[in-house]
Formats: sequence, structure tokens, C-alpha cells
Amino acid sequence: MAIRAVKKLIYFLILAGLLTSLFLGYKFHQFQTQPIQLDTDSALFTIYSGNTLRQVAQRLADKGYIVDPLMFIALSKLNDEKVHIKAGEYKIKSTHSPQDLFQLFQKGNSILYSFTIIEGWTFRQLLQAIKADPVLVPTIDSIDNSSVMAKLGYPDKHPEGLFLPDTYHFPRGTTDISFLKRAYRTMQDTLQIEWKTRDKGLPLQSAYEALILASIIEKETGAAFERPLIAAAFIQRLNKKMRLQTDPTIIYGLGEAFDGNIRYKDLRKDTPYNTYIHKGLTPTPIALPGKDAIRAALHPAKSDAIYFVAKGDGTHHFSKTLTEHNAAVTKYQLKGRKPKRKATSG
Repeated sequence: MAIRAVKKLIYFLILAGLLTSLFLGYKFHQFQTQPIQLDTDSALFTIYSGNTLRQVAQRLADKGYIVDPLMFIALSKLNDEKVHIKAGEYKIKSTHSPQDLFQLFQKGNSILYSFTIIEGWTFRQLLQAIKADPVLVPTIDSIDNSSVMAKLGYPDKHPEGLFLPDTYHFPRGTTDISFLKRAYRTMQDTLQIEWKTRDKGLPLQSAYEALILASIIEKETGAAFERPLIAAAFIQRLNKKMRLQTDPTIIYGLGEAFDGNIRYKDLRKDTPYNTYIHKGLTPTPIALPGKDAIRAALHPAKSDAIYFVAKGDGTHHFSKTLTEHNAAVTKYQLKGRKPKRKATSG
């Protein structure tokens, strides 16, 4: 009798286990496929950098979107690969099931925001714009160049020119440092690609020198079609060992002391960026050059022009000789008056 009783008990336990498994399986399937509980058609849900799956599941439950955080965690077991949920701000809908949410978070299909780095900005202007952005998470507590570059992992590099102007898209929760790292890597990749395909015979010894020249070209003209011509003029001067004599380098060297006007004394002020005094390129870039300026520096136009002067309409007059250039200065800048100082190259 005792053996028979034990057998019955075992059969009962097995049956109870099977029924329990079937019930739990049904409830889990129901949890997976039924829509989440939203009071509206949609809502925003943010996964912050560093959040674990358990933390996300608990927050979903706390908000009343799902009934059981443990079941949401169990969804990860259905995936063969290691689970990675991506930080960001997500738009979740009342039609979504927990399975839909899990896949949404795993794929990282979050709402993307944008930030545009403008061609010709200085690094200081870039930091000011980043600080004012309402989405990027601020972690930079100083605009000191060395401090920022140390956070980026490049403490010995001067930051000017190292971040590629472009429109970048990113999810909420992205830090300012992460954004700068991305713009830095994009510039390095772009610069190396362009450097490999550069024209032969250029008086540039490195990709960094190309970046410096590109930044000067960027600040000299806003007319895209002129960039290769500006580049050709500067290449000519470098080949002839002439001073570049370009006003944007003066302005950069003056820094915050620049009040909007370049005076003769400014042209004589001995800063490392004064190309009226010092031959060759400046020590660093003077702005953030875009792809077109970089390409122009490495693929200048076929031109014999050495000089150029602003015509007042956003473009320049290019000249092969100093005599022609002086005449152009008188025509376009002095309106026929005699110059108070000797005409300069650009």
C-alpha cells in the first residue's frame, strides 16, 4: 500500500508540475503578446547610460506599463546572444507588447536629436554651442583647452581644428564628451582618407599641416567654388617661401583682444599666428575646417594666381602679380583712393 501511495503522490506531483508549467507558459505568452498599459496612445521612456535590464524592467513596472518585471527580464532568455539594451529616449506606443519593447530597446531605435558643427567655428565657439544645447548631457566643467582634451584622452593635443563640421544625430543621454569624441574620430577618418589621395608635389609634410591650411582656407572665403583657388594661391606662396599674409590668422592670434577691426599695429604684433611676420603655416589650425576646405587644401586649383582681394560681394579678385593685386585693392577696397599702407597678399 505504501508503495502505491508513493506512486500516486509522484504522479500527482508530476501532473501538478505539468499543469503549473502550462499555466506559467500561458501567462508568459500572454505577457509577451498583450499590449502594454498606457493611458495615452504613446509615451516617452528613457533608458539612461549604465542602466541594467533589471533597472529598466522595474521602472516599466513602476510606471504601470507592464505587470511583472521578472517576466520582462525572462524575455532576454529567449535570445541566444548576450542582451544589450541601448541608452536613449524611446517613443513607446499603446499597441506595443513587452516583446516589442524589448526588441525596440535592444535595436536602439530611440528618438534621435541633431547638432550641427558649423564650418569655420573656433573650438571655443563649439564648446559654447555644446554648452547651450538642451539635449547633450553636460560633463565639461571647464572650457580650458588642456582640461577638455585630457577628458577626451589626448592631453597633449591642441583642440583647434580637430572636430569635423557636420550634422550629427544622437540619442538623449549622450554626453558632451561622447559627442566630441565622435566628431574628433570623424575628423581623423576624413583627414586620413583625403591625405592618402592628395595631389603630388604639395609643400605639406603631414596631414596635420593640411588641416592647418584647410582652416585658413575656410576662414578666407565663404564661397565654396573659391576654396580651390584660395588653396592654389597659398600653395604658390608656400612654394615661393613667401609669407601667407592672411588676415584670419591675425584675428586668431589676437584672440579676445580683437574688436572687429584689424589695425596696422595688429599686423606688426608678434604672435605665433601672425603670417605677416612669420613664414609658413601657423602652429595650429585657426578654425574647424569642413570637408570641402580639406579637399581644396589637398587638391588646389590649377592657377598661377598668388594674390587675392575681397570684392565686397563675398568673392575675391585673384591676381598673378603684385601690381595687378595693388590695382585690385584700390578698385575693390579703397574705391579709387590711395592706400594708407602697403597692399597685402590676401
